[in-house]
Amino acid sequence: MNKSRSPSSNPSAGSAAAAFDAAVARAAEFAPPDFTSCDYDLETRAVRAGFERTNYGEHSEPMFLTSSFVHTSAANAAAKFSNEIDGYIYSRYRNPTVRLFQDRLAALEGAQACLATASGMSAIQSVILSLTRSGDHIVSSMGVFGTTVQLFGLFERYGVRTSYVPLTDLAAWEAAIEPTTRFLFLETPANPSTEVADLESLAALAQRRGVLLVVDNCFCTPVLQRPLELGADIVVHSATKYLDGQGRVLGGAVLGTTEYVKEKLEPVLRFGGPTLSAFNAWVLAKGLETLPLRMRQQSANALEVARWLERQPQVHRVLYPGLQSHPQFEIASRQQSAAGPVLCFEVKGASREEARAHAWRVVDNCRLLSITANLGDVKTTITHPASTTHGRMAPPVREAAGITEGLLRIAVGLESPADVCVDLGRGLAAG
Repeated sequence: MNKSRSPSSNPSAGSAAAAFDAAVARAAEFAPPDFTSCDYDLETRAVRAGFERTNYGEHSEPMFLTSSFVHTSAANAAAKFSNEIDGYIYSRYRNPTVRLFQDRLAALEGAQACLATASGMSAIQSVILSLTRSGDHIVSSMGVFGTTVQLFGLFERYGVRTSYVPLTDLAAWEAAIEPTTRFLFLETPANPSTEVADLESLAALAQRRGVLLVVDNCFCTPVLQRPLELGADIVVHSATKYLDGQGRVLGGAVLGTTEYVKEKLEPVLRFGGPTLSAFNAWVLAKGLETLPLRMRQQSANALEVARWLERQPQVHRVLYPGLQSHPQFEIASRQQSAAGPVLCFEVKGASREEARAHAWRVVDNCRLLSITANLGDVKTTITHPASTTHGRMAPPVREAAGITEGLLRIAVGLESPADVCVDLGRGLAAG
């Protein structure tokens, strides 16, 4: 009977093993450039930043699917747990794949540090927990995601109050600040109204009054807008949206100074556990590689669709920062490199009931557009905010934020904009 020989009995095994060991040693000596440096363009950082090649010399980023990490000795374990030496312990608060995503996103935003979370909402929650205690106060713009309003409402039961002001009214922001105010919170462009805040003016106000400015940069991403460069203190992301770009996984991120992230934010994530999984972090890091291409093309597509909608007789108005008719067109042109992929438009209706019925008929008669409240996908999506994303808000509050019954939000994807317009035309004709 033939028996397979063991590696030790194979004359060539020793030389092959030695060659492999030598190759691994050479790979270990290779020190790649610091792609997090701003010496490299954003497109290069999106592809290369944060990647630390292992001794195996892999070209694609590895995925570390492990809950815990082993230590070389009891003393080594103790030193890691006491923070005497750096190292990985448990994936609830540190994982190499999550670190890859964090470092890459920080390089794009121009932030000193970043911590990733399980979702965009857990990112906002972590900011609140890191900066407030009972008796503190937050000032938020009216035009924020409906679930963000609900989250702020949950913190009311713990003694953290929130006041809401119009996004573009600088005097209202200043008047709302109290001695216990800890930070100002806003989205720009706002969801779904696409209102645009003057970030430099708000940053100057926040600094003058001794509070922090927190900006949700979900709609623009660092490709189109970098709030930290405009004076913001903290940036949050729903990585679920454009950072992934294909509607595959959930994730969030918070970016700021090393001092804030290490001293205030990290304890919240370490002990609270709103953990981003390694698999999701890997998907998000790969999504960042195509982020510049996607954001610029989807913005161009959105502008075409917005211009077409302005010409339709069934449309009352179109709100898109790339149109000269937008109230904050000049501000958007100054602080954004493009207007982004999200727009909204209002259909005509003599009453609230008629406006909602018209809007729903538009949605129901679309065949190409996906009826979903999510955005950030390469597939174009459409939703009726008043009955979905902002449906839990009280009607007067909703309407004060510009979310009327006739308003529809579209997140334009990578399909042909002509096809998107044909599909919308079918829906509008049915109205």
